[in-house]
Amino acid sequence: MLKIGWLAKDDPAAFEAAFADMGWIKPAAQYERYLDEQTAGERPVLVARLDGAFAGYLTVRWESTYRPFRAMGIPEIQDFNVLPPFRRQGIGSRLMDAAEALIGERSPVAGIGVGLYPDYGPAQRLYVLRGYLPDGRGIAWNGTNVTPGQIVEVDDELALYFTKAL
Repeated sequence: MLKIGWLAKDDPAAFEAAFADMGWIKPAAQYERYLDEQTAGERPVLVARLDGAFAGYLTVRWESTYRPFRAMGIPEIQDFNVLPPFRRQGIGSRLMDAAEALIGERSPVAGIGVGLYPDYGPAQRLYVLRGYLPDGRGIAWNGTNVTPGQIVEVDDELALYFTKAL
């Protein structure tokens, strides 16, 4: 059975280990910071567990690091991950449903950014299928829109941002 809940104090070390098993570096300190931000009311962290096993998570930043969203008060879904063994089972959609319901309590619009290299392909498709549309500002690097001729690194900070009316 799939359950969506909140990040808990025992989760950071378990999350670090789960990602390390896949060769990803996601240190426990990142989740400890998320837990502090969740406690402070700045960043809720929704966690998916399938039959008790950690399957994925996402966070909601009430104050986005992407300048246009921040200026318009659009909350942003960030750091959305479903572990590969749990993909294509509807877990990501359930996490998104929960995030959109949470955001809908405060805002009529949800925002999300997505990376631009092939690892992000499934996320790009998911967001479009869920009704997210590009915000029309082009790509951004590290939360700031890129200008014509600007050279940026293609990394996790290079993104296209989308919004969805809730």
